Amino acid sequence: MATFVPRQVFPSLNSLPRSYFLGHHKAGLDKMTTMLSQIDLVIECRDYRIPLSSRNPLFEENLAGRERLIVYTKQDLGRAGQQNDRNRERLIQDFQRPSTVLFSDYKDKSSVRKVLEFARAHAAAANSLTGSRMMVVGMPNVGKSSLLNALRGVGVHKGKVAHTGAQPGVTRKIGTTVKIIEGDEGGEGVYLIDTPGVFIPYVPDTEAMLKLALCGSVKDTIIAPTTLADYLLFHLNLYDPSVYGEYEPPTNDVVQLLDALARKTGRLQKGGTPDLEASALWLIQRWRNGHLGRFVLDEVTPAALEAERRESSSLGVSLSQGRKMMKELRKEKSRQKHLRSQ
Repeated sequence: MATFVPRQVFPSLNSLPRSYFLGHHKAGLDKMTTMLSQIDLVIECRDYRIPLSSRNPLFEENLAGRERLIVYTKQDLGRAGQQNDRNRERLIQDFQRPSTVLFSDYKDKSSVRKVLEFARAHAAAANSLTGSRMMVVGMPNVGKSSLLNALRGVGVHKGKVAHTGAQPGVTRKIGTTVKIIEGDEGGEGVYLIDTPGVFIPYVPDTEAMLKLALCGSVKDTIIAPTTLADYLLFHLNLYDPSVYGEYEPPTNDVVQLLDALARKTGRLQKGGTPDLEASALWLIQRWRNGHLGRFVLDEVTPAALEAERRESSSLGVSLSQGRKMMKELRKEKSRQKHLRSQ
């Protein structure tokens, strides 16, 4: 039997959508900017599995002037407890200086307490009689609301107040202030404000768009599930193809894997035809829940971080430029559709 050789490069897909910047994203960002004078600390959440791709330069541009705590959420879904995980985390912490960086799993109370300890120390340094107001921001579906609920549960032993979901867009408006730390000696304590996720106006790198979609930052209808499943298969094979071994031997053919998976899990259409799209969505969700290996999609090396630093200005494309690019893409899509109908 021939030795399995995984793909080393995923093919470029120039036809992919390059944005998920919606109306409530812009409205939310505008509202955050107007509230900045009332905020003592910005807590920016990023996805641990895509520490570079889930960074949104719009926050740095529009929320400048406030101290920032960067929390990489969903650590449990990307960390295998190996030395290379620790090395990666140190590189990220050094890269983000002078901002403080923490890594969090909202189900792990010890990591939640570290965020609370930072918030408490920051509030104490401010020494305000009216308490401290903090704002949690981030890309769609990076775990902002889950972190807020965890901070409230551990900090003041109260139940959930922020709605959460598997798809982005659950939080669409600025939330009310939620107490996460009780005040000392009659003080007001520390309050946190939940905000809607804000996407980048335009993503110049198609692979970054695939990573964001695979991690759930855009709705599953934006990019074809079979395309996302193929990109996931590409990474699974580089990580360890045995993670899907109960369904199919190692393969670079996503249709072959989805066909086998559909037959073994009963995802069949009328007449017994495998439902490849349903199988793709199921496979993606299995990985998102940590059942097909725990690994990071972004390359985090000194060279990659230096490239990120150089390219950060292009990622922080202005809102007007982003709208112009998306308008041109929509016009081209409409033109192609018109040509096909003739």
